[in-house]
Amino acid sequence: MMEEPETGLREIGCEQSLLSRPDGSATFVQGDTSVLVGVYGPAEIRFSREMLDKSTVEVMVRPKVGLPAIQEKNQEQLIRETCESVILGTLHPRTSITIVLQVINDGGSLLACFLNAACMGMMDAGLPMRSMFCGVTCTLNDDGLITIDPTTKEQKESRAVFTFAIESTEKKILTVSTRGAYSPAELQQCIAAAQLAAQNIFHFYRDSVKRRYSKS
Repeated sequence: MMEEPETGLREIGCEQSLLSRPDGSATFVQGDTSVLVGVYGPAEIRFSREMLDKSTVEVMVRPKVGLPAIQEKNQEQLIRETCESVILGTLHPRTSITIVLQVINDGGSLLACFLNAACMGMMDAGLPMRSMFCGVTCTLNDDGLITIDPTTKEQKESRAVFTFAIESTEKKILTVSTRGAYSPAELQQCIAAAQLAAQNIFHFYRDSVKRRYSKS
């Protein structure tokens, strides 16, 4: 299923339950960027890694080719912090939840696509969450023009790049990744633009879930 929101987002698409081994899985597509996710758990965990009061969340990012590097480790940390902020981990203490993200193609806004895939994969796994979340990337050019869901070329030519993780109930910013030079006022403008785009992504989430369950 494909949908083209009217907030500068490229075409987005998602398919869930593609893989048999994980407890939840999904592909998420944004323009030429696509990601596959597998979610495992809640599952048993080694005693040395367990937490007494909540589940342990682990995120692994696998690049299209080669081994994970510093960029992937930074992405893993932001995705993990985002997931931990919405998962009701106290319901499953002393367990592990593992989210494995595989790059299929990177055409820009990859971190946002990771976040969107992770949320859809967690929903497919039936994990208890206090809210949904989505990722929105935007850029600023030298003239201060904001581009939502930029391509790789647009990111390279930009003055600043932001990726926001936004929760669905009050549209609050959960986590943010930034690069480049920008003013506080420009940051606020980008947050407002990202929150507007997030409404369309959440609409897509709900629509895709409704269609899936109406078929079953």
